[in-house]
Amino acid sequence: MDRKSANCAKLLGLSAAFLTLATLSLIDTAEAKITKIVIDKRTPVFEGTTFGPVGAYEQLDGTAYGEIDPRNPLNAIIQDLELAPPNARGMVEYSMGISILKPLDMSKGNRTLLYETVNRGRKNLPNLNIGGDGTKAGDGFLQREGYTLAWSGWQGDITTGLRITLPIAVNPDGSPITGRVRAEYTLTASGTTVDVTARPAYEAASLDNAGAVLTRRVRQADARETIDNSKWAFADCASIPFPGKPNAAKVCLDGGFDTNHIYELVYTAKNPTVAGIGLAATRDFVAFLRGDSAAADSAAVNPIADAIDNTLIFGSSQSGRWIRTFIHLGFNESESHKKVFDGAIPHKASNRGAFNVRWAQPTRLSGTQHTEAQYPGQESPQTWDVSVDPIAGVTGGQLERCRKSQTCPKITATFTDSEYWQAMMALNTTDAAGDKDVTIPPEVRLYFLAGTQHSGGDQLQQPPSVQPKPPLACQLPANINSFFPAQRALLVALRDWVVSGKEPPASVYPTIARKSLVSLAHIKFPYVPAAERFSTKDVAAQRVHLNRGSAFREADVSGVMAEPPRAGATYPLLLPQVDADGNHIDGLRNTAVQVPLGTYTGWNVRKAGFSEGDSCDLLGSFIPFFRTKAERIAADDPRPSLEERYPTHDVYIEKVSAAAARLVADRFLLPQDADLLVSQAKAAAIP
Repeated sequence: MDRKSANCAKLLGLSAAFLTLATLSLIDTAEAKITKIVIDKRTPVFEGTTFGPVGAYEQLDGTAYGEIDPRNPLNAIIQDLELAPPNARGMVEYSMGISILKPLDMSKGNRTLLYETVNRGRKNLPNLNIGGDGTKAGDGFLQREGYTLAWSGWQGDITTGLRITLPIAVNPDGSPITGRVRAEYTLTASGTTVDVTARPAYEAASLDNAGAVLTRRVRQADARETIDNSKWAFADCASIPFPGKPNAAKVCLDGGFDTNHIYELVYTAKNPTVAGIGLAATRDFVAFLRGDSAAADSAAVNPIADAIDNTLIFGSSQSGRWIRTFIHLGFNESESHKKVFDGAIPHKASNRGAFNVRWAQPTRLSGTQHTEAQYPGQESPQTWDVSVDPIAGVTGGQLERCRKSQTCPKITATFTDSEYWQAMMALNTTDAAGDKDVTIPPEVRLYFLAGTQHSGGDQLQQPPSVQPKPPLACQLPANINSFFPAQRALLVALRDWVVSGKEPPASVYPTIARKSLVSLAHIKFPYVPAAERFSTKDVAAQRVHLNRGSAFREADVSGVMAEPPRAGATYPLLLPQVDADGNHIDGLRNTAVQVPLGTYTGWNVRKAGFSEGDSCDLLGSFIPFFRTKAERIAADDPRPSLEERYPTHDVYIEKVSAAAARLVADRFLLPQDADLLVSQAKAAAIP
């Protein structure tokens, strides 16, 4: 070959190499996509009811299939994604259940997608329709407003509802991954056998329980008592007495598990799922629904194409904590670098959660007083804006990533008294020392739903027509004060903020500066009847810094945790101040708090046989006023009775009407809901 031919060959070789590199480059920058949408069922809903000019609705149920590129920097934060088995294109596949509730005629909707992050597979949004649920429209508020509602599975460790099918991470050589896992069991009924973790469980790597440690304790602060390994087994004793039938997904205890202990197991498990894929899957599904063509294959058919201009996300409790994690880890930026959600409502979510760790257990709580107190989610930063936590050695804020990409949603965060007493809410708005309030960013509003508990209540089932009973494990009647009317008004305000730029109401929450956020020593409840072994200190969750090892990325609540964690320094405990009735002096005070029939709290106390004296986590209490002065004096209750407060029925109606009118003027209550509250007052037997 002459020199010229050799040079030509070299050039051809370089061209081929360039083409090969270009092809590889295209592969390397491949985007995560929704690859297929399968609608299995299309159903008319609510018996064909029409909702004003919006008309009737239908529901679509099916499955979304997708894939994620481990090489894309936006996905790099997903724990163990690089260890998930790839397909031929180097992508990691998943599938998830989906559900869409939409107007039959999409042109009549309000062009806003209201997406709910499901809570353990369950839908909660239908509760915003007063009198509604998953099958009944109730007053049809969401439909009359014209929303398109959507849900998709993101959680793999559930067996019912909307879930996602996740890949199992493996070692680079293809061998199974094993590691230490901590499980906790708190029962409401005694039993011989428990799932080792929520199903589908992280199975024990061996049926031999040597090296595993099972302990029990009555109360959260008690020392752990080790149960001898000969007294329990990885087995199912549901039909065969101890030692039962060997089963790596079950734990059987000789003599059974009771309701009076917290049981904790640390064991070696195998086959972790890549739980963080649920975050990216949601990002891609919603980006696809709102019309981002880069988020899906061209073959994937969008069932609401060209009908959505704005997107809002709502999540309650676990799913609210998921929203905070989603935003903090940067998932509100789509792979085409667009905003996924324009507005967000993390409800009852003072912490984040175990959504992006190896051996994730998303069903767990994140730092409540009695149950699952040491699980992740309570880590700093707990503030939206940048703050410094010298205890944890963390400086940061939950909006840092979305600010850099200019993809932060507008946020209206709502929370109850339970989040203060049981989930460390004060650390969202104060410095780590508890000395001063921190700045709330302009894209965030905070609303304390004063006088409400974590679980909420049905607005159509309120005192005095309904007198609540104590929940199963608790001593005091449940607090059923409803936060749903306030939520409805704040949803309207958020959409106005997103769509037209109209500012929502200013934040209302307790602060150190106003002396409405104070230490426990400054809070006095005037009357707590017949509560045994009760102390406010024992029902309040106080954060302790937990060292989870060097492979855990504390600020991101991501990585691999060392189990059990090592306890460190204690954080200050600050709580909402109450008045002489035991009701909150600050926050969004609804008519039940402004014109009370009793004391409404976000805490309750466990009864005998259920770790007596500890907190009934996520539950509050209602302590009704006595009807007459003579009754309350006989009970040594300093709170004025109903007859002293409301000498006539008309006085009570006037007070409720005035309170409702103030809330409407402040945009914390919709006019139609004010009418409902006044009509309920008129029907109430007060005094």
